[in-house]
Amino acid sequence: MPLSEHLVEFRNRAIVCSVVLGLASVLGWFLYDPVLEILQAPVNEIAAQDDRIAELNFAGIASPFDMKIKVSLFIGFILSSPVWIQQLWGFIVPGLTKTEKRYTLGFVAASIPLFLAGACLAFFAMPNAVRALTSFTPAGASNIIPAQDYLTFVMIIIVVFGIAFVLPVLMVGLNMLGILSADRIRRSWRIVVLIVFVFAAIATPAPDAISMFFLVIPMLALFFMAWVICLLGDRRRRKRLIAQGLWEDPAED
Repeated sequence: MPLSEHLVEFRNRAIVCSVVLGLASVLGWFLYDPVLEILQAPVNEIAAQDDRIAELNFAGIASPFDMKIKVSLFIGFILSSPVWIQQLWGFIVPGLTKTEKRYTLGFVAASIPLFLAGACLAFFAMPNAVRALTSFTPAGASNIIPAQDYLTFVMIIIVVFGIAFVLPVLMVGLNMLGILSADRIRRSWRIVVLIVFVFAAIATPAPDAISMFFLVIPMLALFFMAWVICLLGDRRRRKRLIAQGLWEDPAED
């Protein structure tokens, strides 16, 4: 497919994603109050359990309105995830063979729950992170936290967790395109493990290691499963190429 057609297809899919995101954000506008209550629950728990002042502060006149727009877009991004994930995969599909296109449904079916699972895991890890970070507050001081900073931090962490859980599926997609081989993944396993641990340490800044391993274990398990799928895919393609006489089997040398 020529580059111009790729750009046109990208534009069309971007328009679809934008429209769906806009509609989902309108729904997010009406869900703002209950979602905000859930997002600020860790701060309220600190105030209730530690018997100190801990609350969100909207400093500017327009801050509440600006924050409502941002949270509405965040809700819309989460709600529209099935559409933009499907559109992302649909943009990749033209580069695949007819047989490989059959995996489209499996890709979407795996990516959506994984993204939502990562987002949910971030939500459950958030109270520990907030409690750990605010534990450095000196005695007698209060935590009057700017709402913009806090909610932006929470939303970024939730989205990053969700995307992190989708990365193994993206690895499988790149393998199907012939860009990323299972052998290359195997040779880079040390780097993958290091990146996962660093990411988990940043994303779960709690003082105990247990919180970090709650993220490390599922991420490493997902990467291992992705590597196995890539390995099976490489073997299947290699057999097909050998049968077609397009691959010289080293075992026969």
